[in-house]
Amino acid sequence: MDVIRTVLESSPMLALFLAIAAGYALGQVSIAGVSFGAGAVLFTGLLIGAIAPKAAPPALVGTLGLLMFVYSVGIQYGPQFVASLRGPGLKYMSLAAVGVLASLAVAVLLARPLGVSLDTAAGLFAGSGTSTPTLQAALAAAKNQDPAIGYSVAYPFGVIGPIVLMTIMAALVKPKFAPPAQNLRVAELTLESKLEGRTVGELSAILPADVRITALRHDHVNALPALDARLQTGDGLLLVGSPQGIAEAGRLLGHEEPGRLGRDRRDYDVVRVYVSRAAFIGKPISAIALPDFPISIGYVRRGDVELIASPDLTIEFGDRLVVVAPTGKHADLRRFFGDSIKGNAEMSFVSIGVGMALGLLLGMIPIPLGGGRSFSLGVAGGPLVMALVLGWIGRSGPIGWRMPVVANLVLRNFGLSLFIGAVALGAGAPFVQAVAANGLSILLAGAAVLVTLVMTVLLGGLLLRIPFDDLLGVCAGSTGNPAILSAASRIAPTERTDIGYAITFPSMTVAKIVAVQVLLS
Repeated sequence: MDVIRTVLESSPMLALFLAIAAGYALGQVSIAGVSFGAGAVLFTGLLIGAIAPKAAPPALVGTLGLLMFVYSVGIQYGPQFVASLRGPGLKYMSLAAVGVLASLAVAVLLARPLGVSLDTAAGLFAGSGTSTPTLQAALAAAKNQDPAIGYSVAYPFGVIGPIVLMTIMAALVKPKFAPPAQNLRVAELTLESKLEGRTVGELSAILPADVRITALRHDHVNALPALDARLQTGDGLLLVGSPQGIAEAGRLLGHEEPGRLGRDRRDYDVVRVYVSRAAFIGKPISAIALPDFPISIGYVRRGDVELIASPDLTIEFGDRLVVVAPTGKHADLRRFFGDSIKGNAEMSFVSIGVGMALGLLLGMIPIPLGGGRSFSLGVAGGPLVMALVLGWIGRSGPIGWRMPVVANLVLRNFGLSLFIGAVALGAGAPFVQAVAANGLSILLAGAAVLVTLVMTVLLGGLLLRIPFDDLLGVCAGSTGNPAILSAASRIAPTERTDIGYAITFPSMTVAKIVAVQVLLS
């Protein structure tokens, strides 16, 4: 054992990646239908940290991982976050705040019976919410190390407990998650006699704004939709648009007849091509150069989302164009746009660097509480808030803030692994020491504080009829640790868990900091 300890302590990076590898392997094991995924890195990290107390990597490693994670989440879900604030966002934040305050009340009520100080109780509260900024605020207010003792005991519960409770709740509730709503539809319509003699331009003017004519069939020949082309009864139209828009177009123009255009590929075909040439990035479709043969861009696939190719849609790295082009021009079209899957991994390190720097600066700004006290969003809250704003803006001049979904997921998951591994390695020895010094009672207190927070949110959400995937995201944001969000996303495989997390995490970080400062003042 001494040899193992010596090897691990001589190379903290070895210990970190050993914890990550073993944790992910353990996380794939399912026991009674329950598996922990990335959260299992906490178990392996605590074990290695207990064996080799000096094996923890520098704190900067975990901080960098946390920064990568929260920034990636914010950048991807900025638009959805802003949209949710106009909808159920305030309700979600209110529910999370009730859970946070209830857990603080339990920590305070248990302090005297357990014979621990109020400072230690504040640490239990911070640990159950896995909030390092809250611990820092408690240490500053208490002017002693008692909060760190409570934090080290409650922190493992703060990560493991929500994962277990959410999994149990999902097994009891048995929620059903609707498939993602179809945001785009392709339809083939046959023109009715009432529109005889109209031009493509005239028909486009009466169609819903989210529907485009991508191709037409006239005299048994497929063609691109020139605006001055005059149509006859029985001509075919290939339309791209929202499901609602396509339904309205059917009422205006004629009846659907699938396959009229699609079966004939003699003159024109559908080509799917990645945009990987930098010359196209950041430009609206109306402004990009086109090849020297006619094409019609029907829609754009960005990650898992399909977007109508409106003239003002800005092209980003990783976009995949769905194009109607002359048959036999496939290779020319692919050379023109690049068509390299590497575009899915391209991202601007200028935008990432500037965005993270702005987020860190925002996190450093002291926000006054009155009475000479202040708080800040810190290294997690500041970058997350800034990333949400930048993700919503999308682009500022030449700088595109968003990144391809694939690149985003790689950055996010790597950051999550670094953060959990580094924190767990550092918490292993303090956890063992705190339990040995304070006994089983403080462990039970930490568990009680955590259960109060999680169950208040989960049961309250069920009473309020919050969709279960949203509720898991709110629960993850209330507790805070990225491993909990990862587990929530595995239980509810929709993007709503990430959005719920993004809505509640910044506000609850602020709420926890303010709560302990008021408590210990």
